[in-house]
Amino acid sequence: MRALDPIILFFLLGLVAGLLRSPLRLPGAIYEFVSILLLLAIGLKGGIELARQSLGELLPQILAVLAMGFAMPLVAFPILRGLGRFKRSDAASIAAHYGSVSVGTYAVAVAWFGSRQIDFEAQMSLLLVLLEIPAILVGIVLARGLSRQTRWGSVAHEVFLGKGIVLLIGGLLIGWAAGADGLVAIKPLFFDLFKGLLAIFLLEMGLLTAGQIGALRQYGAFLAIFGVAMPLFSAGVGTALGWALGLSVGGTAMLATLAASASYIAVPAAMRISVPEANPTLSLAASLGITFPFNVLVGIPMYYALAVRVHAFAGG
Repeated sequence: MRALDPIILFFLLGLVAGLLRSPLRLPGAIYEFVSILLLLAIGLKGGIELARQSLGELLPQILAVLAMGFAMPLVAFPILRGLGRFKRSDAASIAAHYGSVSVGTYAVAVAWFGSRQIDFEAQMSLLLVLLEIPAILVGIVLARGLSRQTRWGSVAHEVFLGKGIVLLIGGLLIGWAAGADGLVAIKPLFFDLFKGLLAIFLLEMGLLTAGQIGALRQYGAFLAIFGVAMPLFSAGVGTALGWALGLSVGGTAMLATLAASASYIAVPAAMRISVPEANPTLSLAASLGITFPFNVLVGIPMYYALAVRVHAFAGG
């Protein structure tokens, strides 16, 4: 039996410590620094590979993935309104979280794939960035409609100039411009230490996840069920789309992972500006308290196995 990946054990350490109310906390400056390095590393890796491809080849994939990003919140919203009986603003906010993506989940998937020598298409870093945006716009429209009172300028600033987007796009552009040879000098920091940095990041994520468990007790079992069922459905959509686009098994599994993830950074910030009446605890309890640990502990291997089966079935 394969041993559990050490980065997952770091997440479990943080989760257990948080549940036991340990005073363990990662200093804010350290967490910020590690997050910046991870985001830049993801962007740099993608940029190196993107330099070898043409925009014409990527355009169909970009358009298809954007369409998925617009569609997922529209699927989640009526479920949250009808079955969950959430008020309109809360349902729209949660739906936006589940239409967007989790950079942390993507980073774990990169490490998981890398440790097993599973290749995937380099443009996944670009698709990660693009999938941050559509769900935010859909969530705002679902909550407010196309209103003149919506602060679209502030929303655009938060969406396109938020820390995560700037670092990911910046890393992509630097990697694209410098190439692999140009990045040799900084390779030890951004590439060789990637899994170590991810382990520290996941320790803090475990502590944060433990802090959301109390909200799940307060708001009932529905969010717990939704936090697992929605990723499974989205992963199925991502798998089908990856196969239809002709991605490799690894690329299909990675797209399924992106589809199954839920935002806990970019979307909360944008919703706070545009839909301030929405309760952020509900969204974070589901995305961070349920979906993130589910994907990290169970989902990623499951999505890869699904991609293998789909490609084998289609190929056979």
